[in-house]
Amino acid sequence: MGKTSEKKEAVKENRRIIKRTLKFILRVAWKERPSLFFVYAILFVAMLIQKAQYVILPKFLIDELMLILGGAPASEHLYTVALYVALICGSNLLANIMSNVANQWRSVLEEWFNEYFETLLAEHTMKMDFEYTEDPAALDQLNRAKEGISWYSGGVVGILNSVYDIIGHITVLLGVSTIIAITCPLLLPVQFIGLLLISIFNAKNNKIEIESYSELAKINRVFGYYLFQLSDFSYGKEIRLYDSADMMLKKAGTETDKLTGVWKKVSNRKRTNAWGMDLINAARDGISYFYIGLLALLKRITIGDFSMCVTSASELYQGMYGVIRSLQEISKRCVYAHQFLKLLDYPEALSKGERKVTGETHTIEFSHVSFKYPRSEQYVLKDINLKISSGEHLSVVGLNGAGKTTFIKLLCRLYDVTEGEILIDGVNIKDYSEEEYRRLFAVVFQDFQLFAFSLRDNIAFDDAANEEEINHVLELAGFYEDAKKLPKGLDTMLYKSFDEQGTELSGGQQQKTAIARALYRNAPIVILDEPTAALDPVAEYDIYRHFDCLVGNKTAIYISHRLSSCKFCDRIAVFAENTIKEYGTHEELVNKKDGIYAELFAAQAQYYIEAT
Repeated sequence: MGKTSEKKEAVKENRRIIKRTLKFILRVAWKERPSLFFVYAILFVAMLIQKAQYVILPKFLIDELMLILGGAPASEHLYTVALYVALICGSNLLANIMSNVANQWRSVLEEWFNEYFETLLAEHTMKMDFEYTEDPAALDQLNRAKEGISWYSGGVVGILNSVYDIIGHITVLLGVSTIIAITCPLLLPVQFIGLLLISIFNAKNNKIEIESYSELAKINRVFGYYLFQLSDFSYGKEIRLYDSADMMLKKAGTETDKLTGVWKKVSNRKRTNAWGMDLINAARDGISYFYIGLLALLKRITIGDFSMCVTSASELYQGMYGVIRSLQEISKRCVYAHQFLKLLDYPEALSKGERKVTGETHTIEFSHVSFKYPRSEQYVLKDINLKISSGEHLSVVGLNGAGKTTFIKLLCRLYDVTEGEILIDGVNIKDYSEEEYRRLFAVVFQDFQLFAFSLRDNIAFDDAANEEEINHVLELAGFYEDAKKLPKGLDTMLYKSFDEQGTELSGGQQQKTAIARALYRNAPIVILDEPTAALDPVAEYDIYRHFDCLVGNKTAIYISHRLSSCKFCDRIAVFAENTIKEYGTHEELVNKKDGIYAELFAAQAQYYIEAT
């Protein structure tokens, strides 16, 4: 009873998925490119013409020829024969022209919809909460969505092709069933029984394919990662200098073996069903031809009728099988495409408020904040209490893994706190509008990214960028003189991904560009996470020397392993053991006996003394 109930629920869920996905696909097609339905109308008319010239017209031509062979005057029938030949050739030519034009049009629309869904997927991915970018389940779902709406389902055109096939097959069925019912009625049950048995085997094969889909999604993602890294030029230095190509190829080969193993398992499971379908088709054809031949020998039907019955029987079976297969195909394709809708349905990891941010000065407060990453039981930060006044410059220091960058992610609300709360101007940050809240921050993360855009676009992200202001922030970041020497100045493309004249910036130049980007945003709170890591000592000193000019009266949070930078900040927070162990000015902490900061500072100072 339990299994029966589960099966019923599974059937209901499958129907819900099909209904929802079909509605989505039809709505998108009608809204974005309604001309696609006109294409299918042309194909439908062309199909009817083809079926008529294939099933019906030969009967009349053969009967005319048999009359001539039977002794009828040729002169009385040659004109009719010529007319039927012309009709067969002409209708075939017309149908082919219509089909070719419509298929070319459909191919163009198919490519358009592929790009449409890629864009839609990219837009949605960029709007998903940051937490999902580090969630393996979400990444697997993203891969299933990509493959489900393209390769496996065929997207809009793939699914509508199956809908069109059903309509076409049903129309043909009505026609040939009428012919068979009149001329050779016993063919109907033979075809129906054969179809029923074939459909059972085909349904089993579809189920096998769908079951393998989930298993393939993760393997495809891992396989793609290894394979595409090898062809990504940005990894070229590491691959060559560390001679890692063989290792990566070996890993890619392992994933290839896994893919091959899955497909082999699927093929083995489907083989028995395929043999069963072949056996049933052979029996069905044998019985059908014997029956129609017997009717012709008994002279109950003409030779033309025999030809029409044979083709009608074939069309009847193909039509019935086509309807069932297309229904099963729609079911399968909709299950695949539904993975795209599941990604669109991904719940928000962060609750979104609506409150606006007001005022020009802002106070930040961490109140008993603790945090552990999703799917982890270990706290990264524990009971953080800290208040940063407007305009204050805070330096955050500590060893690797102390939670410094996580502290910044929480403040920027890339993640929500596990316990406690973060307040801006006394208001929990969860209450603010996400868009309003993010405008408070200009951030340079340690693992910042530049894009294959122009230098101007990488800094401003705005077509109406203020060139004078861009030059100003480049000067503050120490990159203005170098930027002027670029081939096209601010319009120089970064990297060679899309432009052979693109420029590969040095690590230091990239970091200065990221700093300039943060300054151009002109946000009231500036966050710099290891902003000088790729700079030489002279450039680093220059950044420190102009630190006040860089951030001005803005609130600034500065993370660095180089403790000499802390002298430029009002307060220092020392992170250790997942919490703030020390807090104060540079002078207070450097003179604290047995203090963590004092020990770290002394160690670095000693290093420079020994180096000189």
